[in-house]
Amino acid sequence: MTARRPVARPAHRRHLEAQRAWIVFGGRADHPWQRLLRRGFRHCFAALEDACGWTVLDPLTGRLLAARLDVPPGFDLPGFYRRAGLLPVGPFPLDEPARGAGLRGVPFSCVAVCRAALGPHAPFALTPHGLFRALLRGQENRKKFLTIPLIPT
Repeated sequence: MTARRPVARPAHRRHLEAQRAWIVFGGRADHPWQRLLRRGFRHCFAALEDACGWTVLDPLTGRLLAARLDVPPGFDLPGFYRRAGLLPVGPFPLDEPARGAGLRGVPFSCVAVCRAALGPHAPFALTPHGLFRALLRGQENRKKFLTIPLIPT
């Protein structure tokens, strides 16, 4: 009988427990077709916070912008976005990726990138406003679950 060797985890997966994600919604329409979407919810992007600072994943037309921001650790990026007229929602803890869960068959969009950043338990949505509503429902359910007092009967 041979001993099983422990499975090595890539270094980038070891720090998932210390990361949180914010999904930021904006209303500016850069393309005429975006005017069909609800005002205030025409685009979204993800801001990931870890112990060293912030990383932004912003799907632009034709490419994905992944930028490490040059701000000190502990910087209030959601507050900055609020002051800039955007709507940040979060924080959401990032979970270990699940095997076999993915975004198969979903077109590349800002919503798909944000759902991919949140992980396998992200709610299904096709538009930024749909994602916003689903995230708020999830937060309300989580708060209700966490604040229900346990009374023995």
